Amino acid sequence: MPGDTSKPIQRSTVTVPWTEVSKAKKAEREERLARRPEWRLKTTVPPQQKDVSNHPPSELTPRELEIVRLDVTAIAEAIRTRQYGAVETLEAFCHVASIAQDLTNCLTEVFFGEGLLRAQELDRYLEETGQVVGPLHGVPVSIKDHILVKGHDTASGYIAWAGRTIAEKDAVVVDILRRAGAVIYVKTANPQTLLSIETNNNIYGRTLNAFNRSLTPGGSSGGESALIAMHGSPLGIGTDIGGSIRIPAAYMGLYGLKGSVGRLPHAGLMGSHDGMDAIVGALGPLATSARDLALFCRVMSQYEPWLVEPPLIEIPWRQDIVDGDGIPDKLSIAILWDDGVVTPHPPILDALKRTQDALTAAGHEVIAWEPIDHQEAWDLITKLYFLDGGEEYREVLKNEPLVPQTEWIMSQVPNGGKPYSVAEIFKLNLEREAFRAKIAAHWNATRTRTTSGRYVDAVLSPAAATLAPPHDTTRWWGYTSYWNLMDYSAVVFPAGRFHATGYKSVTLPGGVVHTGEPRNDTEHFIRAQWDPQTYDNAPVGLQVVGKRLNEERLLGVLRRVEEAIATYHDP
Repeated sequence: MPGDTSKPIQRSTVTVPWTEVSKAKKAEREERLARRPEWRLKTTVPPQQKDVSNHPPSELTPRELEIVRLDVTAIAEAIRTRQYGAVETLEAFCHVASIAQDLTNCLTEVFFGEGLLRAQELDRYLEETGQVVGPLHGVPVSIKDHILVKGHDTASGYIAWAGRTIAEKDAVVVDILRRAGAVIYVKTANPQTLLSIETNNNIYGRTLNAFNRSLTPGGSSGGESALIAMHGSPLGIGTDIGGSIRIPAAYMGLYGLKGSVGRLPHAGLMGSHDGMDAIVGALGPLATSARDLALFCRVMSQYEPWLVEPPLIEIPWRQDIVDGDGIPDKLSIAILWDDGVVTPHPPILDALKRTQDALTAAGHEVIAWEPIDHQEAWDLITKLYFLDGGEEYREVLKNEPLVPQTEWIMSQVPNGGKPYSVAEIFKLNLEREAFRAKIAAHWNATRTRTTSGRYVDAVLSPAAATLAPPHDTTRWWGYTSYWNLMDYSAVVFPAGRFHATGYKSVTLPGGVVHTGEPRNDTEHFIRAQWDPQTYDNAPVGLQVVGKRLNEERLLGVLRRVEEAIATYHDP
């Protein structure tokens, strides 16, 4: 994963067995959690119990419950008006985070004490001056493990880096969060290699989905999605190079934003392939409301990160666009029902149909998005992921076993596992740009199919072909990685919860999905996975895609979409 190559961290090779490294890191985490026993899970929960999402509320005080159910926007205002203090706000989220860890294994680095000291400083400052230090004064924020937090480990899911990657400075995003008044108190799990849509590594083990622990919370920002969904954090910072913000958000019923590269801070990340820029990841927020996504972006822009991170594009945030300025009253939306590779499972198609009906009832125009080259896009992006033939992954992982999803992604390594030559990389870059031009022209051509004569405002799409799948069974990222290849902005929003009992799929428009024999081995595998009982209680999420560097407009369109959904009633 590309990051900040100037980071002052020395990586070392493993000198002890990987099992001992894991044991030491788990013991360190447990010792820190054990300092506050009153925050630990009190109820005995059997391992076979799948839905544990209701356990934190049952162990909180009414006031704690009131706090953790607020979104960031409300928390910041409540602290500013002294309805709550920063300390009691953080204590409520630490309480839930401890329970969430006991139930889902979502945390890596725990530093509640450090966070509480900062919260005390913030409370004193507000008491003495009557002012907040910034727009996020007292708001707890969790950080994905591979993002640098000064003084804390940045193992990033690798045994070889565990305990050997203590950050000497904050990532740019963490520095801005601190200046804005946010309180950093935990880091969260990411998978081995980071290049995974599940969250499992040999340091801490597997992270679970609180709504159904037999399912994954997604990845690579799966620690964030697991924690936020249980209200152990109101805002988390993730990264996305193939779906790693959007898929965890969809699997856990959250909002998640992947902006275009260069829009949000990205310097100060650990990860493989530093310096590789053929395909670059994006940093972004996971939250419980759409307005919190905009708040995060507004805060990042306010502190002018382009002054310290030169690759960033200086585009001040336009909140007026998010609020509706320039957003058509009547949208034109294209729906991607089926990408031509894998037909989504029925609950996802149901959600698309309900959203289509809501948009149409509100007077918006809906057309079908015609899929183009989705398999070819996957084949190309895997080449860009593995320009070195997977050599760095193999080197870093030589002293630990591959977890199942790492085995799977390494099976996708192209070119026979050999590095591409410079000439071949030039050719791949040309292929990438030709693909981007082709899809941009395809989008622009939708103006011939809309009644307004405008090209579509956004594409409504699945975030994945399935709801959160059983552990170790993810096989297709194409609904998200396609838009990474385009570098288009994309946002995921929650669209309900699936319940298996009495389930009946809705009737779809004719011809929008493939219903014949599986078109390929991946579709055969995913179709065979479908069983309503497997996915019982799993959240449903959808994705809205906008054009490059159009994050404000994207969130403005999402606002219109959610307004239509909120006012729609099934006939």
